[in-house]
Amino acid sequence: MTAARQRPMWQVGLALSFGLALVLIFTALGVWQVERLGWKRDLIARVEARVNAAPVPLAAIRDMAPADQEYRRVSVAGVFDHDAETLVQALTELGGGYWVLTPLRMADGRTVLINRGFVPQNRRRPDTRAEGQVKGTVAVTGLARLSEPGGTFLRANAPAADRWYSRDLAAIAAKRGLGPVEPVFIDTDATPQPGGFPVGGLTVLRFRNAHLSYALTWFALAALAAGGVWLLIQTARRTARSADAKSGLRADGRGRGRDG
Repeated sequence: MTAARQRPMWQVGLALSFGLALVLIFTALGVWQVERLGWKRDLIARVEARVNAAPVPLAAIRDMAPADQEYRRVSVAGVFDHDAETLVQALTELGGGYWVLTPLRMADGRTVLINRGFVPQNRRRPDTRAEGQVKGTVAVTGLARLSEPGGTFLRANAPAADRWYSRDLAAIAAKRGLGPVEPVFIDTDATPQPGGFPVGGLTVLRFRNAHLSYALTWFALAALAAGGVWLLIQTARRTARSADAKSGLRADGRGRGRDG
């Protein structure tokens, strides 16, 4: 009889421990998503402030940490090296095609890669957009962006074959023999190019922010787990009361039998 009672209590204890662990885990995940929500909102606010600020010279952000450089509006002047341009596959609101990354030689001897914008498949060759291959000193305004090493999640860059799926500054500079380049590239703004191509101003500034829905989901699961724990406790109490009542009845029956 004792062993029969101990086994259900062991099972109940294990179930309660598992349920409480789920409550704690789901609650912790919900809190983490709330913290991520605050971080994402702060990031969005900071990026919006940067992209709407007046442009500063590229030199003004050189000593900043990478996270502080990204999406700063900057301006720079120099001469394009069109012979060393690189096409990076892109999918934009204008369709599929390529980003045109062109080195810009500045007066101080430094080189920065400029994402001059998007061209469709039929404008891939430079001779199809000759008017846009501007000569002489030019001024460029746009957003500082960080290097994208390696490629995308699905496709790796293939420098040997000159196939690019991300704007990997170090690899592109090595492939083109550019020497040291700035650690950021610049996405040009929407200022029209001669001939209409490349098309600038297509930087995507939409940040996915589903942290609130994730937090609510985790907290809902925590509430469900807590409800399950409460039901389990109530069931265990009812079972214990029922067992005690039956025990009392059996004891009373045995007592009456002896009295008779």
